[in-house]
Amino acid sequence: MAVVTAIILAGGESSRLGGTKAFQVVGGKNLLQRVIDRVTLVSDRTLVVGFSARPGLPASIDYREDLYPGKGPLGGIYTGLEASRSNYNLVVACDLPFLNVELLRHMIKLSPGFDAVVPRVGKAQPLCAVYSRSCREIMKAQVESNLLKISRFLDSVNARYIEEEECRSIDRHLLSFFNINSPADLARANRLVEETGLNGGDGL
Repeated sequence: MAVVTAIILAGGESSRLGGTKAFQVVGGKNLLQRVIDRVTLVSDRTLVVGFSARPGLPASIDYREDLYPGKGPLGGIYTGLEASRSNYNLVVACDLPFLNVELLRHMIKLSPGFDAVVPRVGKAQPLCAVYSRSCREIMKAQVESNLLKISRFLDSVNARYIEEEECRSIDRHLLSFFNINSPADLARANRLVEETGLNGGDGL
């Protein structure tokens, strides 16, 4: 396995959730810690991007403020790649409580020779993907031009898409891509934990 940095995007408030997404609780643990627990199993370094102050993270976890505040996920990914020392970088949003470790490993294994490895489940899932550090200049140019759609970036690089069937062969119910955007999502996630014991995030 290549040396990999995990970049967790954790910036921004959620008005629908009444506070910072990262600290909403699923299965007795906040979302950020759930994601940290998953990505540390497949990476050599973990980096949290988006906080304006260190949020009580473990000493082993680095953090960076956004270099381009208000520029959305593309700006956050760029910030993470700038801070990374790895060619391959696993990028995930902080609101994915059920990341499947084997799927993450599969994405990383596919990375050599590509600028990005991105699941495509219905549509591209760029916030659960792997990016090469070589993407920085293209990202920077887009961010500074206020061209913030990640799809536009992906169209300009050598991306390897993992189609739904391939994803489902590892993560049968595709729960790696279940994210928390509303109180209803949060309630559903907690029900899944209660009903299935899915607290480890390895899928069903």
